[in-house]
Amino acid sequence: MMQQYLALKEQAGGSLLFYRMGDFFELFFDDAREAANILDIALTTRGEHSGEPVPMCGVPVHSAEGYLARLIKAGQRVAIAEQVETPDEAKARAKAEGKPSSKVLVQRDIVRFVTAGTLTEEALLNPRRANLLASLAEVRGQVGVASCDISTGAMVLEECAPDMLGAALARIGATEIVVPEDWPHGPDEVTFHTRGDFASDAGSDRLKAIHGVATLDGFGDFSRTMMAAAGGLIAYLDHVGRGSLPLLLPPVVRASASGMEMDEATRASLEILETQRGGRSGSLIATLDRCTTGAGSRLLAEDLAAPLLQESAINDRLDLVEFWRARPIERSDLRETLRALPDIGRALGRIVAGRGSPRDLGQIRDGLAEAVRIHESILCETDRPRLLDALLPALTGHGALIDHLDRALVEAPPTERANGGFIADGYDASLDELREISGNARRAIAAMEAKYRDQTGIASLKIKHNGVLGYFIEVPSRHADALMEAESGFTHRQTMKGAVRFNSLSLHEEASRISEAGGRAVAAEEAHFEELIGEVAAVREAIARTASALARIDVATGNAERAAEGDWTRPEITGDSAIAIKGGRHPVVEAALAKEGDRFVANDCSLSSDDRLWLIGGPNMGGKSTFLRQNALIVLMAQSGCFVPADSATIGIVDRLFSRVGASDNLARGRSTFMVEMVETAAILAQASERSFVILDEVGRGTSTYDGLALAWAVVEAVHSRIACRCLFATHYHELARLAESCEALSLHHVRAREWKGDLVLLHELAQGPADRSYGLAVAKLAGVPDAVVKRASQVLAKLEEARTETGGIAAGLGELPLFAASMQQSDPEATPERKLADRLSQTDIDALSPREALELLYDLKREIGSTDH
Repeated sequence: MMQQYLALKEQAGGSLLFYRMGDFFELFFDDAREAANILDIALTTRGEHSGEPVPMCGVPVHSAEGYLARLIKAGQRVAIAEQVETPDEAKARAKAEGKPSSKVLVQRDIVRFVTAGTLTEEALLNPRRANLLASLAEVRGQVGVASCDISTGAMVLEECAPDMLGAALARIGATEIVVPEDWPHGPDEVTFHTRGDFASDAGSDRLKAIHGVATLDGFGDFSRTMMAAAGGLIAYLDHVGRGSLPLLLPPVVRASASGMEMDEATRASLEILETQRGGRSGSLIATLDRCTTGAGSRLLAEDLAAPLLQESAINDRLDLVEFWRARPIERSDLRETLRALPDIGRALGRIVAGRGSPRDLGQIRDGLAEAVRIHESILCETDRPRLLDALLPALTGHGALIDHLDRALVEAPPTERANGGFIADGYDASLDELREISGNARRAIAAMEAKYRDQTGIASLKIKHNGVLGYFIEVPSRHADALMEAESGFTHRQTMKGAVRFNSLSLHEEASRISEAGGRAVAAEEAHFEELIGEVAAVREAIARTASALARIDVATGNAERAAEGDWTRPEITGDSAIAIKGGRHPVVEAALAKEGDRFVANDCSLSSDDRLWLIGGPNMGGKSTFLRQNALIVLMAQSGCFVPADSATIGIVDRLFSRVGASDNLARGRSTFMVEMVETAAILAQASERSFVILDEVGRGTSTYDGLALAWAVVEAVHSRIACRCLFATHYHELARLAESCEALSLHHVRAREWKGDLVLLHELAQGPADRSYGLAVAKLAGVPDAVVKRASQVLAKLEEARTETGGIAAGLGELPLFAASMQQSDPEATPERKLADRLSQTDIDALSPREALELLYDLKREIGSTDH
């Protein structure tokens, strides 16, 4: 057995090997240690290898999916080694080979590899997030990207320059990325595969073979780079599936200019699909998502990840949202229908991948039948938008398949097919006959039990069944002697504690009838299952179109529901450069405040060719960062086809969105906050165009004041004059206000705040003009900084401002402060003991001293004078 295991482990490579032994998957050696640690299960030993005990752990086959999920989440890959023959087949093989059958080992083989990007099991997938696998290939300086979600079969091909690969991967959000063995670019976490499989000719040939076509021209115009990436993707899927490919729909080309571009830093900053802490709660999609199906949520995530650039396509989505928002009763009824829909896209994926179940066939049946009813209800609506009419044909055309599945399957098919029971009565007369034989035999068993009780006079006699003995007669031990006699007609089988088991000729004959009929019935159901699977697979593309149409309808009705909840408005999409938002709100912050009973303070934003850069000042916590983000999110939502949280919004289409708001140290890469900020700022300056929208917050912090001010100044000038894009720039550098004199399209704004009886009141309102002050000390006090520290900071600030006014140098005059006097005493002739004493007294708040503190101060001063005299 260990020889067989080690041979399979060599095939598994770096994957953990799940080795099937009976009802368990066993792991050995280092695999066992690793898995036991991750899964928190017992680590034992079994036998010896090279004189050492073999570490071992195992998980039950029936609950393996839960353990697999935890291993995949921990970054592991798992190879599944199953028994590929029965014990009887193994014995027959041994006999044919002239070997003793008692020593034969059941053959096992790796049937699949389970990896993060190749999951199809319902229990292992998040129903509301796509699970994407991506493949990368480089040809002549361009990078091809092939991505697919094998749980639904969707496949997209694209290409980009190497410096744009990060943005493309951030948009895709793949859970696993496959690259050639000699891959020179990022990202950090990749799966390496054979270099020779990333060939354009091989990719083209495999796609033609999969879809049964002589040319791919009908699917799109694919470059060699795209084909090379597709070749690597298909070869990897072939490898992990051990020759069995999953569902792959015809590939779709994504043009480089088909969607708004956002880099990884922008997506993280805006928290579109997940927060910077890594969870969905608190993200934009969590606030926006009102979809009733998992497929709808997955499509909404795709919309938000890649907002559109085409004005007509955006308006088609907005028309559909507006259509359902204007029909609250019909929308509610439709959403209830959608809520009950099964996920037919993923059920189809499991069926085509060879992992389907009777339940998946039932989901296909029920989902397609509901699609027809949805089609009929929508046809009753008048003034339908263009996109809805385009979706309607995909909801029908499955009548024959629905009827066949309805006749063939029971109402609620099981997830397992090994024991049958999923083919409906009346579908197959011969199957019904086999079931009747089996049912009659069971009734015969019950009659036999009653007969044996009368015959023996043992009222406690029972006929039972288990997987080892089959059917047997069981009596308490005290009655066993009567059945042991030869003339009784019973044969002893097994003695248990308190009971003895027997067999009889008539019971054996009846059990054989049951077994034979049951086995033939299961075989008949299995044949019908394969037939139905083939029928569904034959129309997989049409079923996938139905699933896609239902998802789009779910997204539109969900967006309409959210718009009605929040009183959101339809944005006007234009081709010019204006962004005019009245009463704009941050959707996530507004939702959080509403839970606490607070109201969000709305603000306007108006950017145009004559006023395209806003310089925004004001105190920390005043709402600058929120204002920046809310406008970026409103633009993103509008181009995704969503209504927006504003009184009105006119959006000139944005080709690229950049956000440099907030940063954290990237210690893993050895980057400080300032370094991260500069890398992100450099990317903006290199990639932004006149059609871009940029939000920048506190550029220049993290270094010396003069360096930071100089960098911020230069960045503002570059954004204004060289890039000439729309930009919101928040800063604490008051000096930047002077740029308004030289930058004609720059205007000054600030978030309002007031001090009231020594406390800071943040109004969260945006006003025109420069900020009068930064209120930094007031914010520090609000944050709980001790009063003594705030007072000391006030004294230092007064000195700094005085020196700055007199000399223009921010550091001038610092030597006059006691904090600096000691280090400058030798070079400062006026740093006398009397001067130090005077400074200390002048800095003492006498009113704040208690009598005891005043007495201690006098003693301190006296000691200081005494030590000086001495």
